[in-house]
Amino acid sequence: MSDPQLVLAARVQAALAAAIGQEYANEDPLIRPSQFADFQANVAMALAKRLGRKPRDVATEIVAHLDVADVCADVEISGPGFLNLTLREDWIAAQTQAVHNDERLGLTVTEHPQTLVVDYSAPNIAKEMLAHHIRTTIVGDAFTRSAEFLGHKVIRQNHVGDWGTQFGMLIEHLLDVGDDSPEAEQLATEPNLFYQAARAKFDSDDTFAERSRQRVVRLQGGDAETLKLWRELVELSKSYLGRVYQRLDVTLTDDDLAGESMYNDMLADVCDELERKGIATMSEGALCVFLDGFTGREGKPVPLIIRKSDGGYGYATTDLAAIRYRALTLHADRIVYVIGAPQALHLRMVFETARKAGWLEGGTEAFHAAIGSVLGPDGKLMRTRSGEPIKLMTLIEEGVERAEKVIEDRGYDDQTRKEIAAAVGIGAVKYADLSTARDSDYIFDLDRMLALQGNTGPYLQYAVARIRSIFRRAELNVTDATGPIVVGDPAERALALQLLGFGGAIDALLADVAPHRLCAYIYALADAYTTFYENCPVLRAPDDATRASRLALCAVTMRTLVTGLALLGVPTPERM
Repeated sequence: MSDPQLVLAARVQAALAAAIGQEYANEDPLIRPSQFADFQANVAMALAKRLGRKPRDVATEIVAHLDVADVCADVEISGPGFLNLTLREDWIAAQTQAVHNDERLGLTVTEHPQTLVVDYSAPNIAKEMLAHHIRTTIVGDAFTRSAEFLGHKVIRQNHVGDWGTQFGMLIEHLLDVGDDSPEAEQLATEPNLFYQAARAKFDSDDTFAERSRQRVVRLQGGDAETLKLWRELVELSKSYLGRVYQRLDVTLTDDDLAGESMYNDMLADVCDELERKGIATMSEGALCVFLDGFTGREGKPVPLIIRKSDGGYGYATTDLAAIRYRALTLHADRIVYVIGAPQALHLRMVFETARKAGWLEGGTEAFHAAIGSVLGPDGKLMRTRSGEPIKLMTLIEEGVERAEKVIEDRGYDDQTRKEIAAAVGIGAVKYADLSTARDSDYIFDLDRMLALQGNTGPYLQYAVARIRSIFRRAELNVTDATGPIVVGDPAERALALQLLGFGGAIDALLADVAPHRLCAYIYALADAYTTFYENCPVLRAPDDATRASRLALCAVTMRTLVTGLALLGVPTPERM
């Protein structure tokens, strides 16, 4: 597939080098879609001041060296020096046909695969996943799906909270109730109930509290029996996480769990190494890292505490052990942390410490994909009326229930209705999140999410279902709609041009961990298809050749929508 924007950018750069000089060959030509022509370049405007010349004169000289006759039907200079480039219809049609003929829609597997370590989801063991966990989970999942589709090696790292002082309390409660009791089964269904019961005992029963504190000492000391009980606790909780991930249709499995406990044996060595290299120093009994540029109130340096004054370790130590392991053992080219925006300062300090320690010297990039918050209608963090945080599964099931009510009068049998409702409800919740810039907050509004108009999951799912209905009425398999594709009507042309931008949208997603870029592309494609559908009869086309072309455009549009939504983890039901 040839992305028009990339093709034209390369041609303009070549003309720029020939006209103005080789030193400007890599100047950004700023090629963008334009309402005046298919694409517009304003490189002449950008260069004129530097060259001390009029923009139109610069543009005229670039055009004189511009070789685009095989791609463009017309090139004109407009305004003070913009280049308007109108693509040839036969070129657009040929490129779209090539996309249609390719089972990967023209998206080639990368020639330079990277090893990407992605830290995402990261819930706590023995606690329920809450509303905010949806963002770290599905943004990370969309990134990993897309990276793997292009041939990168992805190592998922679900950095679950499975270690710490609370596990003494949880283990003692498990001993009290028995690991085969109904209470223990709550860990696989409603883990908050188990946690709250343990917490209540800890707060009200001094004997239980003392047992819990002693159990923590044994756990951290590696006592075999305590570790066995801890593993039972983790195993019971894993089934709950698996159920949530399966319901959300994310690709995380038990094999991707890489919790805090994984690094327990590395913590002392991390501290020793940083102290030996002079990066960590003692301060008021604690081992700390002080970094240039990280100061708090009154200009006082902010410490990254890696060993407490009582000899214990905190999550900063675990994060340092994790980044060292990911860089030096997993040999990551890029480590992506899909973590809440409030952790930005902490992660910057961890990354800078890792750089100073030399762990990232091999070219490993550490990247924080900061995640914003999910808000309620009042613009505050989502909570129940009683003030409790809202459970993730509550959001999911509410979306499914609302979707089922929307389609309850469409004549589907119970099983089909439930399957469609699950796809639409869960897809709506996921897409609403993914279509928002990941570092922005958004208000959770099911009415908006489930709307069949606008930039919503159901609108896109309906676009796919509508195309599938065309093929059912035509009694034709999508794979049999081979074309050839011809673009003549403006709506055909606009749709074909959108189809050629798929690769660029995925590249944008991967570059900045930005699923909303792919969402914006898919929405624009669906919009272009709606205009095409309304203006270009398919089954009642004026002749067989036009009918064949338009069926092929329908087929490649459907495949692109289905593939794009699948990379986001959004299902596309056969009917709606």
